[in-house]
Amino acid sequence: MDELLYETRDGIGFVTLNRPQARNALTFPMYERLREIALAAGEDPALRAIVITGAGEKAFAAGTDIAQFRSFSTPQDALDYEARIDRVLVALEECPKPTIAAIAGACTGGGAAIAAVCDLRIAAANARIGFPIARTLGNCLSMANYGRLAALIGPARVIDLIYTARLVEAEEAKAIGLLSEVLPDHAALQARAAELATTIAGHAPLTLRATKEAMRRLRLAARQVEGDDLVTMCFTSEDFREGVASFLAKRPMAWRGR
Repeated sequence: MDELLYETRDGIGFVTLNRPQARNALTFPMYERLREIALAAGEDPALRAIVITGAGEKAFAAGTDIAQFRSFSTPQDALDYEARIDRVLVALEECPKPTIAAIAGACTGGGAAIAAVCDLRIAAANARIGFPIARTLGNCLSMANYGRLAALIGPARVIDLIYTARLVEAEEAKAIGLLSEVLPDHAALQARAAELATTIAGHAPLTLRATKEAMRRLRLAARQVEGDDLVTMCFTSEDFREGVASFLAKRPMAWRGR
């Protein structure tokens, strides 16, 4: 089974994260394929918008597949991971075509990072969005992702989400600016995503492209702030190694702060 599906219909590209048995948790090949699609979209004059969604009703994407963290042993492993994921997010940010995240169910970690860099986010009523890393793995976000989130919902709400490790329900997510629309169910979400993409595809492409690029430039300042020390502190800690093992074994984690 292909882990990521892609098709185009009437000038709209539809990406489906396709690991429903794992709540669409992202593998590295899935990240790379998403990047390829984003890069190719800019070269395709027939493509006018992209919709990204998850297979099934239970999850958009439940972050990066945790099993892929087992091999981490050095600070460079952590930095390489963040750089690898950021390449995907930058490709989505810089893609000149409008992007829409259609979210049902859990949207966490790397999945939430992908949704956050899309131009629009709409969701089914069962959507839950967040970065619960303070109670799962004990890692942190990259400086670029902290900057993206702060630009989207403000620093106070970023701190609230990370400190409480809670998942925000759909209506609250709409109220704080994470979502622009909430639909009653999965079927309505998929129909609205296609409708919205079609509407956007009919608008002046240069206006949309200029607006997207303007917003990207406004977010660039955060990337000038050094954050590698924070990433290596968390990803190379005893807590992180034990957090990965505890998560995979489904046992409680006892944090030690080292």
